[in-house]
Formats: sequence, structure tokens, C-alpha cells
Amino acid sequence: MIQLLIPLMMVAVMVMLFRSNKKRQEQARTMQSTLEPGAGVRTIGGLYAQVKAVNDETVELEIAPGVVTHFTKGAIAAVLEPLEYDAIINGRPLEDEAEESITEADDEAEAAPLSLEKDDSGSAPADSESPKSK
Repeated sequence: MIQLLIPLMMVAVMVMLFRSNKKRQEQARTMQSTLEPGAGVRTIGGLYAQVKAVNDETVELEIAPGVVTHFTKGAIAAVLEPLEYDAIINGRPLEDEAEESITEADDEAEAAPLSLEKDDSGSAPADSESPKSK
């Protein structure tokens, strides 16, 4: 019985390995088919660039303003979301952008309209400092 169990377990492991590899290849193929000009990408070497053109087997990437290189489609490791690409290129963490948009919305909601009317006492507000003559 044990003689039959060991080869059966080896076959099961081989099937699982082939299946996960096939799934990974399919994900890479779908990612490569969704490449379009203007998308931000990361190559397998860790280079961040923007897609300028997509050819049959290659992709033209702009790695710096005016510098375009050709890579194979297989060299693209990931297609990035626009906000993520902008945060990486401009050096801003994504959390800061989210917090800025929230605080800007809160500031706009809490801002009271300014009034040009004087206080009841007829004097200027206490927090404004005007030069006094001696």
C-alpha cells in the first residue's frame, strides 16, 4: 500500500505545480494584452516608465522626458494604477494624497463665509493688529 501511496503523492504535487505555473502564465498574458499608451509600468528590472506605443512583441517605454526605449512585453512586471505611478514618480506617498483630499474637503465644508460687518461695539476685531501712532 505504501509503495502505491508515495508515487501517487508525487503525481499530485506535480499536477499542483503545473497548474499554478499555468495560472501565472495566463495572468502575465492578460496583463500584457491590456498594455496601452499612457499607462505606467514597472519592468522586471525595477525600472518605472510610461508606455508610449505597443507593438506585436515589443513595447516602447519613455523612461525620462524624451528618452524612449524598446522592451519585450515579457519584461513588463506590472501595470500600475495612475495614482500609484504618479506617487512613485513624484515621490509622494499615496496616504498623503488621500489625507490631503480629505482635509481639503473638510476645510471647504467648515469654512464660514467672511463678513465685512463691524462688531456691535464698532471696533475692529481683536485679532487684527494695526500699527498705533505714538
